[in-house]
Amino acid sequence: MKAGIVGLPNVGKSSLFNCLSNAKAQSANFPFCTIEPNIGVVTVPDNRLEFLVSNYNPQKIVPATVEIFDIAGLVKGASKGEGLGNKFLSNIRETDAIIHVLRCFENNNITHVEGSIDPIRDNEIIDTELQLKDLEVVEKKLDKIKNLHKSKKEKSIAYQEEILIKIKDNLQNYINIRDVDFNIEDRENYVNPLNLLTNKPILYVLNIDEKNIKNDNNHVLKFKKEMLKKNIKIISLAVSIESEINEFEDYNDKKIFLEDLGLLESGSSKLIKNTYSLLELETFFTAGEKEVKAWTIKKGTSAPDAAGKIHSDIKKGFIMAEVIPFETFKNYKSEIKIKEAGKLKMEGKNYIVNDGDIINFKFNV
Repeated sequence: MKAGIVGLPNVGKSSLFNCLSNAKAQSANFPFCTIEPNIGVVTVPDNRLEFLVSNYNPQKIVPATVEIFDIAGLVKGASKGEGLGNKFLSNIRETDAIIHVLRCFENNNITHVEGSIDPIRDNEIIDTELQLKDLEVVEKKLDKIKNLHKSKKEKSIAYQEEILIKIKDNLQNYINIRDVDFNIEDRENYVNPLNLLTNKPILYVLNIDEKNIKNDNNHVLKFKKEMLKKNIKIISLAVSIESEINEFEDYNDKKIFLEDLGLLESGSSKLIKNTYSLLELETFFTAGEKEVKAWTIKKGTSAPDAAGKIHSDIKKGFIMAEVIPFETFKNYKSEIKIKEAGKLKMEGKNYIVNDGDIINFKFNV
């Protein structure tokens, strides 16, 4: 699962990417500094993993990860190929979710391509370009369906045409498809297969000054008010501060620095967790003296499919799953004590794995 960092030029995308992945993507005070998408495999912070490690003291630790793409800045006219528009749009189409960085700080030394700071306007610029590109895709698909409908008078084709017309009408009214009301079946069968840019889940990251870490400035307040009616995830962070936090190699030094700022965790950590959630991902664990490992699954994954993440043979020969909910392990701190207390759960093929489950799969091939 991949998330792409997007935004106008010079809003802090590459600097944020560097903080997230420790990869040193080129960043500079001019547009189109990032041309090819930089890709980083980012560790997902998880206190549960740390707790398991402290109890098992394993030889090997494997955390959950998520892929982050740093994509070139977009400008007006991108849908028509302006700037690096075509490259931008093709790169973002390959991602599963969007992290949209918006500049909400004043700094005369860093140029803004539109000449002023206005996150609402900046968001509308990118929304419009994505909507226009989606409109192209839908119109082409609609032409094919109409021709097919003429030759085959089938109800399914007629219904698909209705869905496409509904999508087209909304895009022409500058409405993102993620905000359009479709039932689950229509979205899964007709909308999602189109891979529309404005249908991808989105997280807004408002890049702020250090002085606004705890108190929203006017730019942030106005943007949040504008987005109030939408079910949209928004977080604020100061990329300049995240860069400083990233320089600390010692955990305790980093913790002290955060405490001095009045923060419980870094903005980068909060962003990674939100991205993981945005992608509708969860974690289950396998734990022992040899290895403690976090496994990434989609929400709603069955026990056999989760077993298949480890190895296809385990899924094929699945018998049962020995499950310890994390809170149970946290209370007892020992598998032996959990078994003695009768808290070890035995689950079959229909069991849906819960976030944080510690699982031992029984199988026979």
